Amino acid sequence: MMKATYDPEVDALYIELLEGDFECRTIRLTDEISLDIGPDELLVGIEVLDARKLIGKGEVPTMALENVQLVTI
Repeated sequence: MMKATYDPEVDALYIELLEGDFECRTIRLTDEISLDIGPDELLVGIEVLDARKLIGKGEVPTMALENVQLVTI
């Protein structure tokens, strides 16, 4: 199940795409956005720093997933 958590102390949003403990490498897309890449190059999670500034008034936006295949590991 995908899960999004927000930490107001550091203003960070983490979107967990795969459940479990994975050894990941992190790819920084920008100063605020990084990707956690796990085994077999699967995207495990997305971290957004300065989240309120990037997503608006502190509300998590509605998310729609299209053409997404579920992967079991």
